[in-house]
Amino acid sequence: MLGKTIRLYLAEGEPNGVKIAEIINWTGKVVVAPRSKLPELAKRKETKRAGVYFLVGRDPENSLKERVYIGESDNVFDRLKSHQTDTTKEFWTQTALVTSTDLNLTKSHIRYLESRLIELVGSAKRAVLANGNAPAVRTLPEPDVADMEFFLDQIRVLLPVLGFDFAQPTPIPEKSPSGKNKDFEEVEQQFESNGEDASPLFYMSPVGTYAIAQEIEDEFVVSKGSTARRKGLNSWTSYKLLREQLVQEGKLLQDKQPNLLIFAEDISFESPSAAAAVVFGGNQNGRKTWKTDDGKTYADWQEEKLEQAISKPFVGS
Repeated sequence: MLGKTIRLYLAEGEPNGVKIAEIINWTGKVVVAPRSKLPELAKRKETKRAGVYFLVGRDPENSLKERVYIGESDNVFDRLKSHQTDTTKEFWTQTALVTSTDLNLTKSHIRYLESRLIELVGSAKRAVLANGNAPAVRTLPEPDVADMEFFLDQIRVLLPVLGFDFAQPTPIPEKSPSGKNKDFEEVEQQFESNGEDASPLFYMSPVGTYAIAQEIEDEFVVSKGSTARRKGLNSWTSYKLLREQLVQEGKLLQDKQPNLLIFAEDISFESPSAAAAVVFGGNQNGRKTWKTDDGKTYADWQEEKLEQAISKPFVGS
C-alpha cells in the first residue's frame, strides 16, 4: 500500500481543542472537537456545510465500549446544536464531522455516506451504535457510488489517526474456521493465509484449555473454537472486566466441558496479554505465555522482527 500525507492542524494551538485533518489531494476534511468546544465550532465555515458527523462517548451501560451516533445534514452545525438538548445523547463527549472543501457533496451523497458508515460501524462491532434504525443505502448513479466509496475510504484512514477506531473492520481469517477445538487444522491453514505481515501462529494450552491466535494488522486475534478457563482465579485483576463483557455479549459461551468456555467467534484483542488473561482466567504476561509450535514466545518473535528491521537499509531522508 502506498503512503499518504496527512495534514493535521490544531486550530487553537492546543491538542485538546479543535483539530482539522486532511489528506493531500483529497477534497474531504475531518473536523474534531470535544463537545465543550461547540462554541468554537460555531465560528468555523466548514461546520455550516453539508456533511456527515459522529457523536462519540463512553457507553453508559458498558464503560469498556464507545457509543457512537452517526448523522447527516445540509448544515452540520445546526444539527449538532439541536442534539445539545437531546437527553438520549448524554453519552456524547467528542464530535467528528466530515465535509468537502469543494462544496460538491449533495444531499444524496451525504445520505449515502451516512448509511454506509452506519453499516460499517455496525459490522465492525467495536462500538455500540446509538442510531435507532439503520437507513437503507441510498441508490446513486454508478460514477457517484465510486466517488463516495473513495471518499469513504479516506474517512476510514483519517478516523483512526484521530483516535476513532469504530469503523475499522476486525481482522479475521479469510474463511471462518470450523470451530472444532480438537485439532485446529483448518484454523491453522486459514490463519497462515493472512499474508506476509501476519505473525506465525501462537498457542496456549494451560489448565486444560487450548487456544490458537495470530497477530493480524496489529491486532491479536484468538480463533473461534479456542477454549478458556470458565472460573477465574481469586487473584485475577487484569482484563477481568473484558472477559465478563465477552461472556455478556455471547462471544464466550459455555463449552461441552463444564470447566471451559469456548470462543464463539474470532475475537480481536489489543494485546497478547489481554488475550492470555481471558484464556487463562488470571493475570498473564501474554508476551511470554503465547508460543509458536517450536516453543518461541511472542516476545522472541518480536525481537527477531526488530533485529531483521535494523539490519535492512533505512527508508526516507
